[in-house]
Amino acid sequence: MRHASAFSIDRQEFSGRRVLVTGGTKGAGAAIVRRLSAGGATVAATARSPSEGQRDGLFIRADLSTPEGVAYVVERLRQEFGGLDILIHNLGGSSTPGGGFAAITDALWQQELNLNLMAAVRLDRALLPEMIERRSGVVIHISSIQRRLPLHESTIAYAAAKAALTTYSKVLSKELGPKGVRVTSVAPGWIMTEAAEAMVQRIAEHGGIDEAAAHQSIMDALGGIPIGRPAYPEEVAELVAFLASDRAASIHGAEYTIDGGTVPVV
Repeated sequence: MRHASAFSIDRQEFSGRRVLVTGGTKGAGAAIVRRLSAGGATVAATARSPSEGQRDGLFIRADLSTPEGVAYVVERLRQEFGGLDILIHNLGGSSTPGGGFAAITDALWQQELNLNLMAAVRLDRALLPEMIERRSGVVIHISSIQRRLPLHESTIAYAAAKAALTTYSKVLSKELGPKGVRVTSVAPGWIMTEAAEAMVQRIAEHGGIDEAAAHQSIMDALGGIPIGRPAYPEEVAELVAFLASDRAASIHGAEYTIDGGTVPVV
């Protein structure tokens, strides 16, 4: 675990719990899979492609930005697990070009909404009725601080979709709380994933600067990170594990920011 304390893990905390983590093969998603598996959960990860060395739990290959991909994952889960206790929507990302609002076509808008919002909406619609029937379950949506600090040059549609995801999560919590299902959301800032490390290297190479300067340029673009570094995937996973656990039994309808203080307002 990089730059994180040696957390004490209860190896039985999630024993008997069936978990789905979307976008679960890389970055924070893979860390969440590892953390919950270490806590005794039976975990399924879904993504468009597996990661090298995928070892923890069940992997379901699917494109959740499509209704067909969601239907396939739901069917596999019912075959393999017979139901679900914890649903973690980690899937997300942005592939729109730079250039501000005028560069984003209708097709690109729809692509970002399908990936960052509708994948969660469709999975919830398919999987939550079973939790409601049992009056037991946990749903965690991974949003982003960009819902509050959008980067107008390149991530307008992503930021808008994540803002919609946070709002949807809050509304869902109002409906499901009385039915025994907890709903929360997590808003990470910059996370030092393999993709982020690759981005630092690209900036360094293209700018003719060293990686430390490239790293700092990203923090400057975010307006600074008061603790001096991005979060690590394991730290995000630890927060998610807490929120998914019975230790957080009275936490519902809230969003937790993990950004090292990047968001400058209350």
